[in-house]
Amino acid sequence: MMLVDPQKLKDNFALVAVNGVDVAEYFYADLFAREPQLRSLFPAGMSKQHEVLLGALSEIVSTVDDQDELVPFLRDLGRRHHDFGVLDEHYAPVGASLIATLAYFTGPGWTEDLERDWRAAYGLVAKVMSDAATELVS
Repeated sequence: MMLVDPQKLKDNFALVAVNGVDVAEYFYADLFAREPQLRSLFPAGMSKQHEVLLGALSEIVSTVDDQDELVPFLRDLGRRHHDFGVLDEHYAPVGASLIATLAYFTGPGWTEDLERDWRAAYGLVAKVMSDAATELVS
């Protein structure tokens, strides 16, 4: 399914996830700084959204090496995001913010190889989600 080391992603996410809600807050601050118009897609109070983001990331990372579990989860996520008004062009800034967040919380352990693996994994996630959303409108 992907040419990345799933264990490397799991280990890195475990390191990042110990920062809890700070990860989600950093991610959304970065995203809204990049793309202020995306703020309107989210509720005024973001605490529940922080939990949703961390839960989805945890699910994706924990099943990254189990295509039979991961793909249906991502397809459902893509359809739900479509219902929230997410468009194909939103995936790139979200990916950029995710990479920035992972790099920030990884600190000096962040490497080009790790970034390449995360970019590849996110590219696949975004494609599966986007394809599922496209099926809704075709």
